[in-house]
Amino acid sequence: MPKTLSANDIQQFRETMRRVAENAFATRGAQGVTMRELAKELGCSAMTPYRYFRDKDEILAMVRAAAFNRFAARLEAAAKQAPATDRSAVSDAYVAFALDEPHAYRLMFDMTQQEGAYPALGAASHRAWSMLGAHFEQLVAAGILEGDPQLIGYAYWASLHGFTMLALANQLPLPQAQQPAGSKAPTREAVFAQIRKMLWRGAQPQRG
Repeated sequence: MPKTLSANDIQQFRETMRRVAENAFATRGAQGVTMRELAKELGCSAMTPYRYFRDKDEILAMVRAAAFNRFAARLEAAAKQAPATDRSAVSDAYVAFALDEPHAYRLMFDMTQQEGAYPALGAASHRAWSMLGAHFEQLVAAGILEGDPQLIGYAYWASLHGFTMLALANQLPLPQAQQPAGSKAPTREAVFAQIRKMLWRGAQPQRG
């Protein structure tokens, strides 16, 4: 007779599955992962995961929801610690999360699922985008930026995402810490600073 699972048993198994599945989905793609393979990596029987999840898609949704929540928490912490008029803290936190957790970041944006079928995923995604939206609404309300906060947010996200994906693919200059001594080549930090400068300048209130 199967063991009766406690809430702690369920939570521990789901968290272990999340870590294993995040790596599997990010490195092999959703189509390259099976429930049997995940069970093998966990060291359990092929049927055990079905006690906790309906199918592979539910596992993927859990992994992506957890990633969105960690992403949102990083942005929220940055916004809370910085002055309300700070224009850089949130974008710095965005890029830092992606570089710290590349597997999670790719799964958030490289894959799509019907969020209506997975309420936790929908809520986590909404949490992240609501935080970004509120950030730009605050900057517009303070007169630091001018324009539609939603459009500004999309433009900034597109730029941050492009920079981040190029950085993850090693298609940008090396970071300052990895540059040869005495090098005068552009650094990754300088590229990011230039992107921010161009975006902020374009969204600043026009005087006169």
